[in-house]
Amino acid sequence: MPDYHDDLRLAHVLADAADATTMDRFKALDLKVETKPDMTPVSEADKAAEELIRGHLQRARPRDAILGEEYGIEGTGPRRWVVDPIDGTKNYVRGVPVWATLISLMEAGEGGYQPVVGVVSAPALGRRWWAAKGGGAYTGRSLTSATRLHVSKVERIEDASFAYSSLTGWEAQGRLDGFMDLTRAVWRTRGYGDFWPYMMVAEGSVDICAEPELSLWDMAAPAIVVQEAGGVFTGLDGREGPHSGNAAASNGLLHEELLGYLNQQY
Repeated sequence: MPDYHDDLRLAHVLADAADATTMDRFKALDLKVETKPDMTPVSEADKAAEELIRGHLQRARPRDAILGEEYGIEGTGPRRWVVDPIDGTKNYVRGVPVWATLISLMEAGEGGYQPVVGVVSAPALGRRWWAAKGGGAYTGRSLTSATRLHVSKVERIEDASFAYSSLTGWEAQGRLDGFMDLTRAVWRTRGYGDFWPYMMVAEGSVDICAEPELSLWDMAAPAIVVQEAGGVFTGLDGREGPHSGNAAASNGLLHEELLGYLNQQY
C-alpha cells in the first residue's frame, strides 16, 4: 500500500497556513462578503485561504491537479487536491465558530478519483481531524499529538444519535417524509451542520448523519476520515465515496437502515 505520510504532513502545513488566514479575519467588522451566482455567500477569507493553499501546492506538488470551491479545477493527472477553504461560510460570516478548512488528496482508480488523505481543520473550535488511506483516522493538535478515532458500536436505530445540517433540500427531493420518520425512530437528533456531524460519526459521539445536497469539496476530506475510523460513507444511492452529490455516513452497523429511511417512496 502506498505511503501517504508526506502528503498528510503537507496537508497539515496547508491547514496551518489556512487557519492563520481565516482566524485573522474571523469576526472582523470590515469582513467583505459577496453573493455567488448560486446565492451562497463567499467572504474575502474564503478566497484568501484558497489562494494561499493553491500557492503552496503549486510549489510543493507542481504535477498535481487542484480543485477548489472558489477557483475551480487547475491541472490534470492521477492525483488531485480538493479544497474547501471555509466549509460553513454562513457560520463564519455570522461569527459562529462551526466552520472548517477541508483539504483532501484524491487519486485516480477503478471507481474514479477516491480520497486517500483528508484533513478537516476547525481552528475556531480548536479541533482538527485527519486520515490517510490504510493509516487510520486521528484527532489532535498535530501529527505527533493525536488520538485515534473509532466509530460507535450502536446497533439499534432507536438507540442512535442522528445529526444533519438542516431541513432544506429534503423536501425538494421527495425525501422529507422519510427524513421525518427517521427523526422519530432514533434516540436523538441534532442539527450541528456542515463538516461537524461527519467528524462526530468518526469520533463515535454521533452514529448516523446525512445531507441531501453537497459538492465534492464538501465530502472528500470527511469521507476518508469516516472510512478510516471504521465507518461507512456513501451517497444516498449507496454508492461508496463522495461522488453522489449528497451523503450518508454511519458507524456501518446502521447504514442500511439509514439509507432505507431516506429512500422511502411515498
